[in-house]
Amino acid sequence: MSTQAPQSDPEPDAIAPAEDETTAEADQPAQEPWAARRDLYDHTPSSMALRFHGTNHGVTAQQVIGDIITGGKTEHHYNFGTLGGFGGGQISGEIPTRSLERLADDFISEGTPFAALLGRLREERVIVLTGDPFTGRRTAALMLLHRLGATPVRALDRDVTPGELSQRLTSGDGVVGHVLCDLDISREQPLREAHLLALRSRMRELQGYLVITAGRSPYVEDTVELAAWHPPAPATVLASLLPKRMDEAKAQKLLALPAVAEFLSHDRQIREVVQYVAVLAQADENRIKQYSLIALEQQVQEWFEEAETPVQLREKAFLIALAAFDKGPYALTAELSDVLYAALRSTGDEKYQKPIPVFGTHIGKRLQKARAKRYPDREMTEWGPVTQVKAAFHDERVAPVVLREVWTGHPAARPALIKWLTALSVDGRPFVRTRAAATVAVLAFTDLPSTMALIVERWAGAKESRRQLTAVSALTLAHRIGAPNIPRIVDAWSTATQDPKRCWVGVRALGLIGPERPVETLAALRAQARHQHDKQLKQPRMGVGDQQVAAELPQSVALLLLSAAAEPALCALLPALDSHPSSRALALDGFLTACERTDTAACPPLLDQAARSPFAAHSIARLLGVALNDRTANERAENALRSWVRAADTDPGTERALSALLPAAIADPRDAARLSHLLDTLQGLDGRPRPAVADRMRTALTRPHAHAHA
Repeated sequence: MSTQAPQSDPEPDAIAPAEDETTAEADQPAQEPWAARRDLYDHTPSSMALRFHGTNHGVTAQQVIGDIITGGKTEHHYNFGTLGGFGGGQISGEIPTRSLERLADDFISEGTPFAALLGRLREERVIVLTGDPFTGRRTAALMLLHRLGATPVRALDRDVTPGELSQRLTSGDGVVGHVLCDLDISREQPLREAHLLALRSRMRELQGYLVITAGRSPYVEDTVELAAWHPPAPATVLASLLPKRMDEAKAQKLLALPAVAEFLSHDRQIREVVQYVAVLAQADENRIKQYSLIALEQQVQEWFEEAETPVQLREKAFLIALAAFDKGPYALTAELSDVLYAALRSTGDEKYQKPIPVFGTHIGKRLQKARAKRYPDREMTEWGPVTQVKAAFHDERVAPVVLREVWTGHPAARPALIKWLTALSVDGRPFVRTRAAATVAVLAFTDLPSTMALIVERWAGAKESRRQLTAVSALTLAHRIGAPNIPRIVDAWSTATQDPKRCWVGVRALGLIGPERPVETLAALRAQARHQHDKQLKQPRMGVGDQQVAAELPQSVALLLLSAAAEPALCALLPALDSHPSSRALALDGFLTACERTDTAACPPLLDQAARSPFAAHSIARLLGVALNDRTANERAENALRSWVRAADTDPGTERALSALLPAAIADPRDAARLSHLLDTLQGLDGRPRPAVADRMRTALTRPHAHAHA
């Protein structure tokens, strides 16, 4: 049965997309509930999807969001800027000898290219040390100079062009070391081989050494031979530094804690590892357990507290988009992040129309700053699986924390974020709509009242069916990750009598969250069916909205019957056969809708339920028998049965299940005669021969237990 979201005149909405887009989309029918459920299966973020599929591991998102958002009542503030010299705070002037000696005591060269770099510096006098931020580049540069006896070490101001640098170098008594951290290499100030040749000549003249540190940049001349820095492994850093701060036995005991293994299981910056050494040294078990999440939260806060130049705002938009589309296609994430960027930069100035740069974004650098990775993977689409280049945070816990930080920590971004999500909610790509819903689910967990008022309620009352469906998905996923009061909201909406659009959203959502609470779900669906029945008695001509709600009710019943909660749902459904006429009609309509459902599997899904559970088989046989004897339902029941027999003709498993079910559906000789006639007159589809299985089924009806109820 085809269903359609209720349509009505649109309400004024400041954040709605352009009218030409909404008008075109409003005429589209609502997505079938089965397809909507499939999209949730296929496109939900993995931390939600695990629980969505019913495993015990899917509480990941709830644990992360709960522990960080609602559990972070005890705040710990760590300064990541100058952690034992591993950070990169810029200084200018002579570096104290004591600082160098302290760094030398804790410096770890194991697993790094330090020895090779030392040889290069000794020979070449000048090297450009490149690597990711917070990997100890500055410390490595200082230690290279320290090992060569180049003291004192003079730090140079980074606000100098590569061409001017040689003029800043000065001599001193003995061998002098120079270090320039985070040289700004740009399109306007590229680094050329000529610059390095001039610097090496100057260093030989001064009998000194120079180490320049820099990040990745496309503006380095190809002939410049860079020196790549790779930090020691985090586990090596912990194992080396912790015993220096306590007794060896105590250190080994701490290093064996599960919390330490969990900390090391994630991508770690050296500065975080050094700070963790300080936390471990305090031997506070609570802080040791919490630090992994605290470090993650502080990293996210650091990202969004940085100054807001246009380039940085664009990267913040990318971070938010990556949080929404984590493990999704990189190109799609980048595309939609620029849509968000356009909304963010016009915040407070709607006439801001400066163009967005089309090129110039370095993918590797962008992902490295976001502590993310790029990788090829299979993506499920409407046209089947395809291979795409995807992007994901190294630590999947980052995504919900980013969304929480933006929503609660930076309220000025809310209008732009809402506008962006509202546009995504009607996107033609199911993946985009599902991820928009998942994003709203995280926001609902964080701040239910605001999320409901500013997003979900507006979507539920929208004229576009896709937007209403995204509201359904948002409520479903919010419930999956533990957002409060979602069943109460859905129950209230599904039994609403004055708002057909919101009621439709509630009824559809009941079918998706219902497997966790089948009894309550069926009670709410029966209440709405009773309302529709009573309303039709008073007003025979139903409005379009009420018609669409009435059509959706059996779809939600069918979703329950074809879920993991089939047995309790059947148990709760059977009493309705002897209840109010509206409840009986809903039970039969929902049952037959489930009967008519076919999947790619050979066996019809409801018949497969009967094959796997004796209780389900008994209940389905009872419902089938009642449907065959009901004048309003018998034609649909017979058609469904014919479809099952034809499926059994090509699949032995289906034949076995149906052969066991048919005799149990017979309550008297009239039932047996009706089924015999159906099998005798069954023809093949499209001129095909009569299914041979029909004769075997006919034989099954003569078994002794077939007339046990007579």
